[in-house]
Amino acid sequence: MPTPFRSGGRQHGNRVKRERLFGPENPRTLRNNMHENREISCTSCLFQQDRSVKAINHNADVNVQEKSDCAVVPVNQPNKEGQPSAEVGEGRAQTGENIVRSHMPPTQSGKRMSQGLHGVRQVASVRKQERFTALLHHVTLNLLRDSFYALKRQASPGVDGVTWQEYEAGLEGRLCDLHSRVHRGAYRARPSRRVYIPKADGRQRPLGIAALEDKIVQQAVVTVLNQIYEADFKGFSYGFRPGRSPHQALDALTVGIQRKRVNWVLDADIRGFFDNMSHEWTMKFIEHRVADRRMLRLIQKWLKAGVSEDGQWSETNVGTPQGAVVSPLLANVYLHYVFDLWVEAWRKKVARGDVIVVRYADDRAPRAQRAEEGPMCVTA
Repeated sequence: MPTPFRSGGRQHGNRVKRERLFGPENPRTLRNNMHENREISCTSCLFQQDRSVKAINHNADVNVQEKSDCAVVPVNQPNKEGQPSAEVGEGRAQTGENIVRSHMPPTQSGKRMSQGLHGVRQVASVRKQERFTALLHHVTLNLLRDSFYALKRQASPGVDGVTWQEYEAGLEGRLCDLHSRVHRGAYRARPSRRVYIPKADGRQRPLGIAALEDKIVQQAVVTVLNQIYEADFKGFSYGFRPGRSPHQALDALTVGIQRKRVNWVLDADIRGFFDNMSHEWTMKFIEHRVADRRMLRLIQKWLKAGVSEDGQWSETNVGTPQGAVVSPLLANVYLHYVFDLWVEAWRKKVARGDVIVVRYADDRAPRAQRAEEGPMCVTA
């Protein structure tokens, strides 16, 4: 018998096998698969949401070791040696009721977060000097949807006047358009609406209410960045972190007072902290871990969006609005570098007595075992 003619050798044979299983290949399909576009256009998004999101998540899984991932997975840090036992997450095995077990929370659709998102936290935990260069592609349509449903339903509207219930009508089309604008760079942050609430001392606290779409995108970005910073933040930091609460901070304070010989307590608070945060230093601190230029531009947009009060817009050169979804994370990053790392080094290298630190947002309260041995720091 004559030997059959083979064109292309092994490649031709493999193609024949694939055609037998899946039918003839389309050259355009092959090209699209090889050069998959992470930016989903609004016109195709409604018809290919699931497939596009799966493709994005698949790419994230593949590149996790050299790039990044996102999602908030609230966990307490494991016990560390040589640190006071009164601090949750820093050796507090005695008070097990405060140790929050780590579970990857389900999304709005009931599915667990992707392994790619979980992988970013693993990379951040192992590589403490890693700068993540590809983060924005993790702001997927599914993440925006989950971020929307994570918002408070009855919250006051921002300058856009759009309520949660109004935005839910036609949600998929709205989110698709928002997703497209974020990834094309066409998204524009709106100014925060300034309102005031009374404080216990008779003064008024300014709050900034963001527009609904700004809240959605901020929530998604916070979910991404928490994967990195929850691996960095110290165990004595309690404010505005997933899986942590004021009750845990108070419990740590109580344990420290009851189980240590305390001579004095110093209570400290940074006056007007949120209103006076340096934009320049905030961005420098963020850039220690984040090198994705598009993600950095988003944060800068929110910092520079300004405020609207009685219909008048004013520029913001310093500070971040209290009430904005992203502000607590930015504040924690700022204080992590300004205070937490310093006080941790100080109590290890300088202090001669036991030092306990409990920080809740910008509030602190140091105290000491003996006056000559230095303070025992507590923040509540």
